[in-house]
Amino acid sequence: MKSKNIYILLTASLFMVTSGCKKFLEQPVLGQYQSDNFFTSDANAVLAVNAAYSQLTFTDASSNAIWVLGDLASDDAIKGSSDGDQSDFLSVQNFNINPSNSAVEAVWKRYYDGIFKCNVVTDGLATAKAGVSEATRTAALGQAEFLRAYYYFNLTAAYGDIPLHLKVETPEELQSPALPQAQIYAQIEKDCQAAAGVLPASWSGADAGRVTKGAALALLAKTYLFEKKWALAASTAAQVEALGFYSLLPVFSDNFKASTKNNAEAVFSILHTTGLSPFQGNTLNQWFAPRTLNGYGFYLPTQNLVSNFEKSTAGVDDPRLDYSVGRAGHPYYDSAFDPNWTSTGYVSKKHTQPLSEIPVSVKGDGNLNYQAIRFAEVLLTEAEALNESGNGAGALVPLNKVRKRARESYIYDPALSATTGGKVPDGLLPDITTTDQSTLRDAIRRERRSELALEFHRFFDIIRYGSAYATSTLKYKPNFNFTANQFFPIPESERQTNLKLGK
Repeated sequence: MKSKNIYILLTASLFMVTSGCKKFLEQPVLGQYQSDNFFTSDANAVLAVNAAYSQLTFTDASSNAIWVLGDLASDDAIKGSSDGDQSDFLSVQNFNINPSNSAVEAVWKRYYDGIFKCNVVTDGLATAKAGVSEATRTAALGQAEFLRAYYYFNLTAAYGDIPLHLKVETPEELQSPALPQAQIYAQIEKDCQAAAGVLPASWSGADAGRVTKGAALALLAKTYLFEKKWALAASTAAQVEALGFYSLLPVFSDNFKASTKNNAEAVFSILHTTGLSPFQGNTLNQWFAPRTLNGYGFYLPTQNLVSNFEKSTAGVDDPRLDYSVGRAGHPYYDSAFDPNWTSTGYVSKKHTQPLSEIPVSVKGDGNLNYQAIRFAEVLLTEAEALNESGNGAGALVPLNKVRKRARESYIYDPALSATTGGKVPDGLLPDITTTDQSTLRDAIRRERRSELALEFHRFFDIIRYGSAYATSTLKYKPNFNFTANQFFPIPESERQTNLKLGK
């Protein structure tokens, strides 16, 4: 077999955080190694798996453009600023998408690079290595398998049938046809199951922040949900809750504050920290915040999304609306809202920060984590799967936990409780009681949209709900056609390189 070179670049402290983590995994830069002489110590094994985390971050929001594919293609957000500024993002929004679109290219390249780094680990540690302890080898393999599953989940959700690479390959081996999505999902299941079998429920000390058993089970449950394997999705989501490590925060907005970002609701989250060299900030703040403050204003919530949030009988809004969206009549953190910021009337508050935390001078160096999977999503996965399995009564339990937390922000958020005397406004987000499958399905979908608004999931939900739902939801986008647009095109650069994909 030909010897293969491994290129591992670690430019800074790494990146992952789960519940309660506040630590970095600080590592030096690596260079070029042969696969047969790199994995010779625990330290090198750790360096290799740390490198596999790097493609998760939003240290460059244009190269990790999952927010473009996940939300600008949906009914939740549009691209702000002038049409000519990042025009390829506007093309995604309007479904004028060619295979050379920069967002389509960026996500593909970034996540397949992440897969390559995972394969370096799974190849290099497939068997026992002298100098690498079995505990370190097992832990590194579990992390790499989870990360590979996460990258593949996003890729197949975005592109459908795609090539499957499970080892460090020669140029000849990289010539690979796209495989049916079912085969990609099967590999994701396999990797998640393997990872869940070896990863700990939590980490401590210098290892705090690595992916966990709960993260692997949560991604597995989500994969089953997308495959419509309802019973497995429900039971696997229940396993996450049974671990006892996760809970809903009393105040919804604490998931999106720098001071409370490492918390009990974060099942799988991606750490960013301001003020580090090399750079580890979250640039979503710069891309999403209003231009006259510290951003580019590229990401604007729609009226359609705002209308999805429920009101009480007296017209009081679901508190998640103002936690998620800036609008007239309400302050935008520590600044007065300016209608000139936006063409829709709204700006995003998730992924952005006050000027007191991220001033204009460091506008691209945000301090927020990206919460890739929250415990609230796990509960909604369980609710949806139970309802689709015909257990409407069972579905109400996790669904109403999410609604209860949302309305009780009026109790636990001092700013809100001061307006109501610490009481939930009458008729605000009452428990759902119907067990009619169709009616409950609509309620769960609406709840999921409000709870996970502007977290880059919406387009993929629209598509998995099916042609009728997607066509109705996106009917205002004249270029959208479900058959043609349920998946983004495989990038032109990949077709030119991998000739087995065809033209």
